[in-house]
Amino acid sequence: MRLLDAAGIAYTSKEYEVDESDLSGAHVAARLGLDKDMVFKTLVARGEKNGIMVFCIPVCEELDLKKAAAASGDKKVEMVHVKEIQGLTGYIRGGCSPIGMKKKYPTYIEETAVLFDEIAVSAGIRGCQIFLDPEALIQYTEARVCGLVKE
Repeated sequence: MRLLDAAGIAYTSKEYEVDESDLSGAHVAARLGLDKDMVFKTLVARGEKNGIMVFCIPVCEELDLKKAAAASGDKKVEMVHVKEIQGLTGYIRGGCSPIGMKKKYPTYIEETAVLFDEIAVSAGIRGCQIFLDPEALIQYTEARVCGLVKE
């Protein structure tokens, strides 16, 4: 949120009680009473050519690794292991945000994000979501918008 404030990007945030037994985005959307299609999870993957990448997709969708590879120009993309996430991003599972990672990684956002006036992404900690204009998120993260989910 500090980074968004510094960049002059408007957002709101909502906190919710974390259920350690269910860190799924669908659970977060239900907890906050939100449309699951407007709540986006942040996934970290590794391409054989381009290295670490970030993908933001709706919480109830599954990343299509072939589409991810095509979007990034890689032949193959694989999800990073959960135990690698904190070292790579500075965030823990269930609190990974596309904003403010340790390094600036290539970022890709599912094309459906632009259908909403506002989407939700993790604030970088479990128990807090940020709501902002998807175009602002796309510009801030210099993300590429493309189809990323399994049909």
